[in-house]
Amino acid sequence: MMTSGASDAVEEFDIVVIGAGISGIGAATYFSRELPGRSLVVLEGRENIGGTWDLFRYPGIRSDSDLHTFGYEFKPWRHENAIADAHLIREYLHETIDENALDGLIRTGHRVRRAEWSSEESGWTLTVATKDHATGAPVTKTLRAGWVFAASGYYNYDEGYSPEFAGREDYEGTLVHPQHWPEGLDYSGKKVVIVGSGATAVTMVPAMAKGLGAAGHVTMLQRTPTYIMPLPRVDRVALALTKILGERRGYAVTRFKNIWTEHLIVEGLRRFPKAGRALVRRENIKRLGKSFDVDKHFNPPYDPWDQRLCAAPDGDFFDAIKSGGASVVTDSIIRFSKRGVILGSGEELEADIVVTATGLNLQLFDGMPIVVDGRRINVVDTVAYRGTLLTGIPNWAMAIGYTTSSWTLKVSLLCRYVIDLVKHMDAQGYNTVVPVAVPDMPTKPVMDLQSGYAKRGEGVLPRQGSEKPWRTMMSYPEDAKALRGPVADGNLQFGTRAAVRPAGKEQAAHV
Repeated sequence: MMTSGASDAVEEFDIVVIGAGISGIGAATYFSRELPGRSLVVLEGRENIGGTWDLFRYPGIRSDSDLHTFGYEFKPWRHENAIADAHLIREYLHETIDENALDGLIRTGHRVRRAEWSSEESGWTLTVATKDHATGAPVTKTLRAGWVFAASGYYNYDEGYSPEFAGREDYEGTLVHPQHWPEGLDYSGKKVVIVGSGATAVTMVPAMAKGLGAAGHVTMLQRTPTYIMPLPRVDRVALALTKILGERRGYAVTRFKNIWTEHLIVEGLRRFPKAGRALVRRENIKRLGKSFDVDKHFNPPYDPWDQRLCAAPDGDFFDAIKSGGASVVTDSIIRFSKRGVILGSGEELEADIVVTATGLNLQLFDGMPIVVDGRRINVVDTVAYRGTLLTGIPNWAMAIGYTTSSWTLKVSLLCRYVIDLVKHMDAQGYNTVVPVAVPDMPTKPVMDLQSGYAKRGEGVLPRQGSEKPWRTMMSYPEDAKALRGPVADGNLQFGTRAAVRPAGKEQAAHV
């Protein structure tokens, strides 16, 4: 809660981008290039840009997708590592800001606390928490905007997800969540147990088990196995294409190659899950040897891509296990003890440090209240249109990327759609737009995954329909065709100042 007075000056912008992570920086670049006559500002609640890639500081943090597709289409990825560590991604984002003169548009330490739409004014009023430059005292600012592009991600930056474990208060070691990694935590020579089997755990195991300051032993404790596949850290084909075609053309061809390769792999695994399971199993045995119990530790009860596969660059995860520096235990936790955790088998797994790599708390738009003409919107009651606009919320777009492919691929398409939509509205003399769903349209969760975080998020995220344009697609080729098609259809309601009011209670009831 703010303790000091609000700033009197009210600034007005055509577009406000919320968030200066990889989505927000990309959006700001697209908007500044394609809508040069529009006033634009990027508000970042944290003191640094980078979003996920600045927040997380746990050992080994890296991308899970190749940077030729996770990077921007307008800025080639120059480092030889296609699977990149976080510090390289942060450098890439800072370069993007410098090369596109975005520094003057980005305001860090500006957290949007409330967003209110007025149909009478045809605009948004944003309440922003920040600090006085001179004194450092907290102050509240008010901004007005014609459009809001929410690029704040879909999880809670303040708190990660950690289940309630019995006996946590009895544990005498160090307990830490990857989202809140203590600076300078010394794990050298110590017994480390990482609870979890997702991308974070698969990243941390080899990082903590090798090199100077390595842990004495790292154990990945999982309740349910995950599909893990080795991927080359360096894309040799990309390097060759860049050498032959030059930086930009080589990057474009590599990007095209990787988009379609990933698409075919995902579709192939989903259409032929038995063959996909056998392929992953064969690769795991090849890496770990026939004596390792692959079927116990790496044979999930679900099909490939019901949850996202985890990548092991150059097989580093398997190398850590094979070297003896790390191991995998598949069991449940009964409770914590003074020295570690008691497993379902009755065994006590001792640990100097327990890392709860148990996932994220999903939260859209930083949890801020969104109020439309005096009525607070419950986001879970909205339906996503083309994966970006939301029913009942005018002139508001969100950036949620792919879960089965590189996040940024989707965001680039969404930005281009919003730009085309704004240009269409200008040409037709409109200044408001809101999608209106078909009455009694069946809906389902917007995230089509079985992962724990996706299931937990069903109560906080929007819905999607079963047919276009209400279906949120997770395929870049499908999206590229759909989002580059006609901008407007009968599902969008356009208006001029105060001429159109967004969906009221009677329209919102069916969603």
